[in-house]
Amino acid sequence: MKLRRSMLFMPGSNAAMLSTAFVFKPDSVMFDLEDAVSLREKDAARMLTFHALRSGLYDGIETVVRINPLSSPFGMADLEAVVRAGVEVVRLPKTDSADDVHRLETEVERIERACGRAVGSTRLMAAIESASGVINAVSIASASKRLIGIALAAFDYVMDMQTERGDGTELYYARCAVLHAARCARIDAFDVVFPDVNDDAGFLKEVDLIRRLGFNGKSLINPRQIELLHNAYAPTVEEVDYARRVVAAAEQAETQGLGVIALNGKMIDAPIVEHARVVLRRAAAGGTRK
Repeated sequence: MKLRRSMLFMPGSNAAMLSTAFVFKPDSVMFDLEDAVSLREKDAARMLTFHALRSGLYDGIETVVRINPLSSPFGMADLEAVVRAGVEVVRLPKTDSADDVHRLETEVERIERACGRAVGSTRLMAAIESASGVINAVSIASASKRLIGIALAAFDYVMDMQTERGDGTELYYARCAVLHAARCARIDAFDVVFPDVNDDAGFLKEVDLIRRLGFNGKSLINPRQIELLHNAYAPTVEEVDYARRVVAAAEQAETQGLGVIALNGKMIDAPIVEHARVVLRRAAAGGTRK
């Protein structure tokens, strides 16, 4: 199981962060060449990110780069640099339709062929940031076999909806739409950044909500949130113990040729068994809750 609980944003123009962020051990690190970088720093950020990707510092951590939109003066240069540098995932901002993904896929394949990189080795992620993107989420999520996930980005979305960030009510429909689209396409779903890095209680409340909804993980803007997030996503010891007993009962029933699975006098059906196996895979990959 590939864990994608935490995706740590870092400005591509911040050399200090680029050279040290791997020590915090997020599941994925996302070098941002878009909103976190001023216009006068775009070229420098691209070069710094290129060298960070080539450095080997992030071995064992999934590397993601948020490029500028391909329609901007910077997007194509970003894409050329990061694909040639060996980035694992390209994140496309402001994805409104499947056509946006198709164009990105075409350009990525062209660059892979030009630089000798294996065709298909660069994966994609689409960021949904508008009402149009939310409405088109299913077609976006299904647009390419390269997609590993879709992400909801809150700031542009709430602006487009003519509202503002609040208690989460303003994001509920978008979260559900993005999550259902990801599940239809059998890819991962990533939740929005929590903006107040000093509000741990509020952060954990939001994490509990998106975990129960079914999101695979969350975008982060501060390394201190990583441990909190990973712990919240980890199953408890009690959940792991119960999952082991469910799986053992299922295996025993299969060995005995029984059509009914029972545990402590209760019937266990197939979805419960499959959930138990998911819990065990998560525990094996990320440990149990502290």
